[in-house]
Amino acid sequence: MQSALSKTHETSYHANNWGDCCSPIYTQKEVELMKKILMTVAFACIALSMLTAAGAQEQTGDQSLEKILDKGVFILGLDDSFPPMGYRNENNEIVGFDIDLAKEVTKRMGVELKLQPIDWNAKEQELNTGNIDCIWNGFTITEERKQAINFTEPYVDNAQVAVVRADSPVKSLSDLAGKKVGIQAGSSASDAVYGNESFAASLKEIVEVKDNLTALMDLEIGGVDAVVLDLFVANDNIKRSGKDFRILDEHLSSEEYGVGFRKNDQALRDEVQKLLEEMAADGTLAEISTAWFGADITVVGK
Repeated sequence: MQSALSKTHETSYHANNWGDCCSPIYTQKEVELMKKILMTVAFACIALSMLTAAGAQEQTGDQSLEKILDKGVFILGLDDSFPPMGYRNENNEIVGFDIDLAKEVTKRMGVELKLQPIDWNAKEQELNTGNIDCIWNGFTITEERKQAINFTEPYVDNAQVAVVRADSPVKSLSDLAGKKVGIQAGSSASDAVYGNESFAASLKEIVEVKDNLTALMDLEIGGVDAVVLDLFVANDNIKRSGKDFRILDEHLSSEEYGVGFRKNDQALRDEVQKLLEEMAADGTLAEISTAWFGADITVVGK
């Protein structure tokens, strides 16, 4: 019995030794070297994964300018009844000061300019859904709009003014108390009127219409007593139409025009800003402004 157990134990012992003799045996130095190699490989894998992630992030980052250059078309959203910034002439062509600026900018970018008339009251929606690439049409910079829009620096100064019929007894903004005032819905004129709570409260009625031309027609026929709108538009309408209107000396608010982009389209915004600055430096902005207004009214680089 003992002999059998000893034999069994001996067999097991030899089997284990056989396994051990086939296992690799390393010195301490070799073990340490292997650890270093494994750590180096691990760090290399981590670095590679970080580079890959960074590359992926770059690929999905701000490609706003690249997309415009790739498709070769820059879509400008505008109210096509906003002279002299953007409107239809007697041949139904869209023209204007802002249009000429945009034509020069896109020429320097090497892309085609596409003019897309939009409902001005839904301009931010048109921009954010990708139907247009920018809003460029007498677009007033306000703190509220800056929360959702990425603006360029101002390129012209402007003001909100009240226009009345020449024979109106109204001489100042306070004289409009108890009277009807027309404005374009969703415009900076709307912001100026409603933003001045005491002025808005003094009015009998605020009449909102689709565009300034409709508001001025209402003024002409006596539907409203005054229209609040941009100084540029007021001057241009009186000059071109010859209608018997006058502008009150007192301004409702001062403001600035900028080009508006989607909040994340920083690269495209920066390119347009850079080109406007180049145009100011080489005299092109002054040339376009003088052609439309008889003087350089731009403020870029000043």
